[in-house]
Amino acid sequence: MTRRLLFNTTRSIIIERGAAARLAEQVQSMGHRSVLLVTDAGVLAAGLLAQVEPGFARAGIALRVFAEVQADPPESVILAAVQAARGCGAECVIGFGGGSSLDAAKLTALLARSEESLADIYGIDRSNGRRLPLILVPTTAGTGSEVTAVSVVTTGEGQKNVVISPALLPDVAVLDADLTLGLPRAVTAATGIDAMVHAIEAYTTRHLKNPISDCLAREALRLLGDNLVAVCDDGSDAQAREQMLLGACLAGMAFANAPVGAVHALAYPLGARFHVPHGLSNALVLAPVMRFNLDAAAPLYAELAAIVLPQVEGSDVQRASALIDHLQALPARLGLPTRLQEVGIARSDLDALAHDATLQTRLLGNNPCELSLEDIRSIYRQVL
Repeated sequence: MTRRLLFNTTRSIIIERGAAARLAEQVQSMGHRSVLLVTDAGVLAAGLLAQVEPGFARAGIALRVFAEVQADPPESVILAAVQAARGCGAECVIGFGGGSSLDAAKLTALLARSEESLADIYGIDRSNGRRLPLILVPTTAGTGSEVTAVSVVTTGEGQKNVVISPALLPDVAVLDADLTLGLPRAVTAATGIDAMVHAIEAYTTRHLKNPISDCLAREALRLLGDNLVAVCDDGSDAQAREQMLLGACLAGMAFANAPVGAVHALAYPLGARFHVPHGLSNALVLAPVMRFNLDAAAPLYAELAAIVLPQVEGSDVQRASALIDHLQALPARLGLPTRLQEVGIARSDLDALAHDATLQTRLLGNNPCELSLEDIRSIYRQVL
């Protein structure tokens, strides 16, 4: 290998059932006495903090809970969380929840200490500040945000922006499968497919694909493919839940270093304009984007087909096509919507969606094939 390879990920990852109940011990070992925990109302309603909060009281660590995060968080939520962190004198930030809560916690930890403005750090490596110590605890097996240096923010109707900086990688990620046992079937399914998309797009990206990300993407897809149907059919299967959480984490490591492409580019407007959950947005457009990429990516898709569908034989195109067919059928098998109309999107919305997707140049540039405005509009029409 003659080119330079750089791989970054979270410094410390704890994988243990019940570990969330000992978060206070982790904070105490880091020497902090005041914590802001960033989460959402759904986590509170599910009672997931009931096993976490007593430990902080016993340890004498001041804990403030900020539970105003919403899906695809707007700038106002990030700024409110930053003010909460400063107001309580937080020495450490914990992100606890799905990808939106983790993304919000990352930016909170960064902006609470650095004094930079959010508007000034959109883009790649625009932040020069130091962040507060940061612990991330995912409660879904999907985004992999606990091992990515990216935070996504909604900046206007139909628009998302990103902050990409090594400073957003946390000090510690805690993977506790017990937190995922009560996830509804639809959330389990959508977040699981989201993680599969991360693995697939990292493996086929046009830029920064490398041997480390490839290994992680393959193993992630194996874990996710082997366990997704099982956890949807039996949400109490703790072993399968843990395998899904690990698979999502490995997929996150992969795409954090070998970035995703057109599936995400077309999914983002669905979330920003219509608040379709991110995993479901990816599920809706995954198969048609892969089919569009087939001419360029068939050999790589065929390699992934050997993991998900080892019994399939034939040429690269035949095996790749079998994988696409399998992934196209998967959302319906899991009980997810399969058409844009099912999530409130009409034919009259497609032009605006296609326009918004073309603005995702960072993502589209990673795709195996270039997409025109008409290509994007055609893909949306296929799943209308």
